[in-house]
Amino acid sequence: MHVHILGICGSFMGGIAAIAKSLGHKVTGSDANVYPPMSTQLEALGIMLTEGYDEAQFSPAPDIVVIGNAMSRGNPAVEYVLNRNLPYTSGPQWLLDNLLKDRWVIGIAGTHGKTTTSSMVAWILEHAGLKPGYLIGGVPENFGVSARVGDCPFFVIEADEYDSAFFDKRSKFVHYRPKTLVINNLEFDHADIFADLSAIQTQFHHLVRMVPENGLILTPNHTPSIEDTLKKGCWSSRQALGKEWAAELINQDGSEFYVVHNGCQVGSVKWSLLGQHNVDNALMAIASAHHAGVTLPDAIDALSHFKNVKRRMEIKGFVDGITVYDDFAHHPTAIATTLDGLRKKVGHARILAVLEPRSNTMKMGVHKDTLAGAWHQADEVFLFEPSDMDWSLSLAVAHSETPTHCFNNIENIVQALVDTAQDGDHILVMSNGGFGGIHSQILSALSAREQKA
Repeated sequence: MHVHILGICGSFMGGIAAIAKSLGHKVTGSDANVYPPMSTQLEALGIMLTEGYDEAQFSPAPDIVVIGNAMSRGNPAVEYVLNRNLPYTSGPQWLLDNLLKDRWVIGIAGTHGKTTTSSMVAWILEHAGLKPGYLIGGVPENFGVSARVGDCPFFVIEADEYDSAFFDKRSKFVHYRPKTLVINNLEFDHADIFADLSAIQTQFHHLVRMVPENGLILTPNHTPSIEDTLKKGCWSSRQALGKEWAAELINQDGSEFYVVHNGCQVGSVKWSLLGQHNVDNALMAIASAHHAGVTLPDAIDALSHFKNVKRRMEIKGFVDGITVYDDFAHHPTAIATTLDGLRKKVGHARILAVLEPRSNTMKMGVHKDTLAGAWHQADEVFLFEPSDMDWSLSLAVAHSETPTHCFNNIENIVQALVDTAQDGDHILVMSNGGFGGIHSQILSALSAREQKA
């Protein structure tokens, strides 16, 4: 079958492409904005990619067109599919029909931590010799690709609450039908498609309705937004962090901790990840894998060999005594927890935080009143203010207690960092996009400064 994917370079749709290719289908696709790591993954898989959405990409006509949720009415490719009555579906529906309906699905949901936790679960199962399938919204370093079919009943999926397609406004995750479900946390996000937190909770309630009685739902303990959701109805077993599962920190930065199950220490994890949020992610991953039959010693040992996902506190380089990191954080909670983890690692060393407020929710100004409080662990903050913001970033953060600077172009940010950074500093770049290749620009500029000195 010839599967053509519109919006193929998104992390989810790129994963669909990889799975379809593994299932023996001919796979092609198109997108407008292309950047690594997904573009390089598609290239390595031998998938033909068309830049743009002109009609020529449909010759010869595919058997099915999978339409990503970034595609909307008015897009030339979408209009061509509708006008010619070509068979089409959403990515989540294609995945259910072609793969998930026959698998034990382990779904990882929540506002934050989905990608990292999904990667941990997949790695634990892999380390245990189970060869799971997975689809993750990033590239886990232990695997090198974002998705695969797998050779066992288990399939791990990042269960995203974003909508499925322009013709299916339900959350993606209602198509997944998990037997094991993690809800890491639940906050208001995606203001472009959800009116308020209650609207998101309704979608999570629909997800909970699909977990079977012999399934398991894992949550943090006493989180009001989650408890209120589950009060709408819960028919499955539950376990919680802070109840059946807990951690005792050995190192305060989260790089080493004991795993506690039902009040008993069952082993310790020592790894390269940082922060309480990653400790919590680890507990969720261990509990998920344990539900799938992995022993606790095997799960704990696996995490001691876990490599983080690309763009999650990923070190991009070390120049002139300065470390440059890349991180996906773009929501105030994620910004705060990421900085907290780095602060506990580096102690009193200076942290220069660089942020691109790129998400639709951020551009709409939903978080403008809480943003400045998210970076209190940084020593200085450098912000990129896009031209298409619906509000003034510089005015919103004028009350920031941390020295904060706003710029309308990347070159000026890089120059300011070069003028500011000192030996021993840590530059943390946070964005959910490519940020104009700022990481390499910073490293090149620092290298030039070092050579000049």
